[in-house]
Amino acid sequence: MIQRYDLAPLDGITKLVFRQVWHRHFGGADRYFIPFFSPTDHHTITPRDFRELDPEANRGLPSVPQIMTCRAPDFIWGAERMAELGYEEVNLNLGCPSGTVTAKGKGSGFLAKPDELDRFFDEVFNATSVPVSVKTRLGIADEAEFPRLLEIYNRYPIVCLTIHARVQKEKYRGAVHLDAFEAALKESKNPVCYNGDLRTVGEVRDFEARFPAADAAMIGRGAVADPALLRKLRGGKAATREELQAFTQDLYRSYQEFYGQIGTAAQRMREIWFYLIHLFEDADKLNKKLRRFKYPSEYEAIEAAIFQELTLRTDSVGDLI
Repeated sequence: MIQRYDLAPLDGITKLVFRQVWHRHFGGADRYFIPFFSPTDHHTITPRDFRELDPEANRGLPSVPQIMTCRAPDFIWGAERMAELGYEEVNLNLGCPSGTVTAKGKGSGFLAKPDELDRFFDEVFNATSVPVSVKTRLGIADEAEFPRLLEIYNRYPIVCLTIHARVQKEKYRGAVHLDAFEAALKESKNPVCYNGDLRTVGEVRDFEARFPAADAAMIGRGAVADPALLRKLRGGKAATREELQAFTQDLYRSYQEFYGQIGTAAQRMREIWFYLIHLFEDADKLNKKLRRFKYPSEYEAIEAAIFQELTLRTDSVGDLI
């Protein structure tokens, strides 16, 4: 039975402003994973990255910073810097399937070199005192690669191994490999957290029925598409129209304050509505307008029309996102 829900780090979506506003209106996450930063060659944190990592800005949100690198010295420096900022855990991103990331041997691209990964962990765990968790995929092209990777993970005191049950080549398409996850859950010597296509209450309950030993899950797209999802998983109510409108208006205002530009705020809202629109029935016409608007005033009119004209769905949004 799942006891802990983590909010997944969706690059470009679950950034600081979204985390703050989502937590204020809905919440339900036990831990908030901050989208990854990559240490620079000169071991500095860029101002852009620090805005996300600033412990004052994340106060009240139990947060875990995520580091993206394939160089042990860079990870060690980043981990120690996060400890100086007061974070009690750092996460290594071995899950990102983006081509621009994997081409550099980072993210899930690092999984193609298991011997190098083993040496990386040996250096990291001999040098850092900060608890380290890992988010991984099952491999590059075939889930049959994972037993070799799990042998490596099992040699190190990883505080939590979050497994996205797809390989890199699949990105976010196709069915998750639950048989491979089942084997990993049995064989892992470290605590395991599941990630992948838990988008509705029904999908989570089905997962719990199959894997009663699993006690942690990381949820991303589902919590953006249905902001009340984690609340519902804990026995709470679905989001009302009024709650959703208050949430989107607060988010829009907060983006304006954060970026200092209404146009940028509207573009950020376009990204959120890519997921959120699926909570509404017969939304195709307004969804097309959301994808095409040019000016903030257009966005504001479209949002108003959504809440005035569309009906909230009563069925699942799982197959739509």
